[in-house]
Amino acid sequence: MIPILMHAVYSGFTLYMLLILVRWSAPWLQIDLRNRKLRWIGQLTDPVFDLVRRRLPSMGPFDFAPWALLLGVWVIREISVSIIIGVHNQL
Repeated sequence: MIPILMHAVYSGFTLYMLLILVRWSAPWLQIDLRNRKLRWIGQLTDPVFDLVRRRLPSMGPFDFAPWALLLGVWVIREISVSIIIGVHNQL
């Protein structure tokens, strides 16, 4: 049961990281995220992007929110999986 949970948590965070990359690169790849079929990507990522952008200092024309968000999700993913592995080892 624990390995399944570990893989599900790891995969969920990895999928969210991929959504962040899609959201970030959509303008350069000419992907219209306002499209009815793709609107959900912005709905899942924009609130977190806005939160990170409010917390980061202004860097002029550079947007470091995607980098900070990817790093933050990666750290949370690693900590979550480590906790699950630790609980599994104690059982």
